[in-house]
Amino acid sequence: MSAHGDHDMGHTIAGWTGTGLAAIGTTIAGVAFAAGSPVGLWLGAAILASSALASWALHLAGWGKPSGPRPADRRDWRLRDTAARSGHRDCLGCRLAGRRQPAATTVSSSAAAGSASMSRAS
Repeated sequence: MSAHGDHDMGHTIAGWTGTGLAAIGTTIAGVAFAAGSPVGLWLGAAILASSALASWALHLAGWGKPSGPRPADRRDWRLRDTAARSGHRDCLGCRLAGRRQPAATTVSSSAAAGSASMSRAS
């Protein structure tokens, strides 16, 4: 058990890379703002935007994680996510990349009862 208890904190290469780049970008933008440098502000904003793109690309390459907690044996940050190629269920990043899992077909109980009664009537 870790210091955080037995839950998935989401430590992944994609997450750490995005966080590191975002910290660098906001630091550069903050210093540039204080110094009155518009070039530095744009540089910081560009690095900040690249942090989102880098995290997304790494997530799609399998270095991220799906939404929700992972099984305990899959929580190591060095493990690749093998399900990333087909897309994660309810994942905005995967949907934006065109990776969609087939929707699970569920039949409501009233629709199932209606079809069952129709099959008995014929």
